[in-house]
Amino acid sequence: MSGTSMDGADGVLAQLDAGRAPQVLASAGLPMPGALRTELLALNHSGADELQRAALAGQALARLYADVVRTLLEQAGLAADVVCAIGAHGQTVRHRPDLGYTVQLNAPALLAELTGIDVVADFRSRDVAAGGQGAPLVPPFHAAMFPAPHARAVLNLGGIANLTLLAPGQPPRGFDTGPANVLLDTWCQRHTGQAYDDQGRWAATGQVLPTLLEHLLANEPWLALPPPKSTGRDLFNASWLDQRLQDYDGPAPAPQDVQATLQRFTARTVADALEAAAPATRDVLVCGGGARNPGLMHELAGCLQRPVQATDAAGVPAQWVEAMAFAWLAQACLDRTPAGIPAVTGARGPRVLGALYPA
Repeated sequence: MSGTSMDGADGVLAQLDAGRAPQVLASAGLPMPGALRTELLALNHSGADELQRAALAGQALARLYADVVRTLLEQAGLAADVVCAIGAHGQTVRHRPDLGYTVQLNAPALLAELTGIDVVADFRSRDVAAGGQGAPLVPPFHAAMFPAPHARAVLNLGGIANLTLLAPGQPPRGFDTGPANVLLDTWCQRHTGQAYDDQGRWAATGQVLPTLLEHLLANEPWLALPPPKSTGRDLFNASWLDQRLQDYDGPAPAPQDVQATLQRFTARTVADALEAAAPATRDVLVCGGGARNPGLMHELAGCLQRPVQATDAAGVPAQWVEAMAFAWLAQACLDRTPAGIPAVTGARGPRVLGALYPA
């Protein structure tokens, strides 16, 4: 899995047996090469020769995935022929379900060639073809991994934040809530040169500006849309932030105050969405890179007014939840089990997700 933050590729080697919780045999993460990250970010927008550039970037990403696979097999001391399939999500560079498409750059045939393992890829387009958002796809996996003794939410904090809502005896629900790390990382890179705000330390040097926070909340219509809904860098990006700051009629904010306010903005959009959709929720489990940011976790606890803890407390390290989810979705594809949830994505019905590329 390489997510919206584009900071690296995470992988797990998972054993999936019917009737048993997935078992992680090995886990690994490799950083995204700087040149590849720059190109992937550029490909989020139209540009010259983008078809060839996208194809080459997909190949480079497949080679990074293959390196992750080799690392996993070495850790576990296993040969490639014991693995039934690789679930490879690819890198989202365009997500426009409103126009009937979503694009995840990948080269799954090359990945199969490099590893000698069958590859399942292209998980989202079948749901979009059926009128769905193509996201989020992880709620059924969250339901399998984190059985809810009471009303519970699972929050994934990647570049974009998404919620899964669980309750005993009810099917899972889920939707995107808005930006998680995407704006925080963008602003931090611009003003500090660092890839992200490590531990939220830079945000901690600033202060939340209430008027700027309310300005950001009030001036994005997408936030008020009811589920099903999903989003990405097509909406929440540097241009979005620059326009809001330009329209802000308060005193020019210090960069560190903007960072602190963006951190609160992420927490408030999650809290507002949860309160509107599932006010009886009793606790929140957090996964994704944002779970490693104490500043953001503190803001979430304050805004949510509920116990908030990383999924590590439930036995699954937060860093590996999404990679595990796509292993699970790959198995569902091999079994021809519909894995999309129409109530989550808005599709016309459940569909088998993914396409198989034999080794």
